[in-house]
Amino acid sequence: MSPSGAAQRGKYFEEFEVGLQVTSVGRTVTESDIVTFSGLSGDFNQIHTDAEFSKGTPFGQRVAHGILGLSIASGLAVQTGVMEGTILAFREINAWKFIKPVFIGDTIHVVLEVLETKALPRLKAGSVVIELDVKNQNDETVMKGTWTALILMRPGE
Repeated sequence: MSPSGAAQRGKYFEEFEVGLQVTSVGRTVTESDIVTFSGLSGDFNQIHTDAEFSKGTPFGQRVAHGILGLSIASGLAVQTGVMEGTILAFREINAWKFIKPVFIGDTIHVVLEVLETKALPRLKAGSVVIELDVKNQNDETVMKGTWTALILMRPGE
């Protein structure tokens, strides 16, 4: 068991090596996701919520909120299990770029790659910089960036 009481299934800091890649499962973005996120965030911008208005935009249809896509990507990253029971904190979004729109019906997945690790013995953890490449069903990158997470060290090390 990890310090939080959750079963440890994820990797400890020592197991995160530069170059490690993990790919998540896919998740289809639905109209319900957009409506729910609009209500949660308060962002009812017509590009997300008005099908007729959106026909007249360069996209020709409604697009998912960029932050909704980022949130789904975060969930998909967690669902890979590599940090389950070992993540101490999500520390930083170092960089993030929204490259292509995500439409209703798109299925996105995330490719994670470890770019950098740094031991922080005082915290009994380490800093791990992870690149996330969010791709749609056509394997096109729709958003991409890097995050830093604090990952627990193996107990007793």
